[in-house]
Amino acid sequence: MKDIEELINKRKKYKNTILQKKLNSKKNTVAYVTTDKKPRVLKWFVPGLKRNMENEYKVLKKAQSELNVPTIFEKDDKNNVLILNYIIGENLCDIINDEDTSYKEKERLMIFLSEWFYTFHNFFKKDNEFLIHGDPTLRNFIFTDRIWGMDFEETRSGRPVEDIAGACASLLSTDPMFTKEKYRLCNVLIDNYIKLAPGRISDINKDIAYSLLEKIQWRPEQEETLRKYSKRIRQKGIKAIFEKVI
Repeated sequence: MKDIEELINKRKKYKNTILQKKLNSKKNTVAYVTTDKKPRVLKWFVPGLKRNMENEYKVLKKAQSELNVPTIFEKDDKNNVLILNYIIGENLCDIINDEDTSYKEKERLMIFLSEWFYTFHNFFKKDNEFLIHGDPTLRNFIFTDRIWGMDFEETRSGRPVEDIAGACASLLSTDPMFTKEKYRLCNVLIDNYIKLAPGRISDINKDIAYSLLEKIQWRPEQEETLRKYSKRIRQKGIKAIFEKVI
C-alpha cells in the first residue's frame, strides 16, 4: 500500500491538496485532505483493484442523491483515485464500544443502522435480486445526526441477511467482545430489520457464525476465540445465547 503523500507530492493534479489525516483502510490508501481549502476524502486504489474503484463509483453515483452515502466529486482514472466529500461525524464502531455511551443511545443507533440497510437494500432491489453492502463492518458507518454508509468497493449481488449478519459479527467481535450487551444489541438490529422487511431474513445464525470465521484472516491471533463463538452461535442461536447470559 502506497503512502498518500506520494500521490499529493508527486502528482501535479494534487499540488493544492493538503493532507489533514490518514484514514484506516485494509486495502487502499485513504486520507482526509483539503483541496483549495475544501474538505475532501481521497481514496487511492492500488492498480490491481481498479475494478473495485469502478464498482464503488457506480454504486455511489447512483445512490448519492437518494441515500446517506458520500458524494463523488471526481473519478481520477489516470491515478486510480476517487474524490469524495468528507462527512464530519463519529465512527459507529467507536460510539458503540465507548463505555460512556448509554445503552439507550446504542439501541437507537442499531435501529438507525437497520433502517439504513433496509433503505439501501430496497433502493437497489430489482425483482427478487438485491445488492448488498458486502463489507458491513461497523467501521464503515459514520454517525452525524443520521447513519452514513461508507466504502462500497465490495458491494455485490447477495442476500440482505449477509449484511445484517456481518454487522452483528462486527459488533460482537470488537472490544469488549461477546458481552451480554452486544448480544442484546444484535437482537435489536435483527428484530428491527425483520419488522421493516418481514420474511426477508431467516436462519441468520449460520451467517453470523460464518462472518465471524471470515474475520480470522485479519485477526489470526484471535482465531481460537472467533472459532469458539462461531460454533456456539451456529449451534445455539444468538437469541438463545442472549437469554442464557442475562
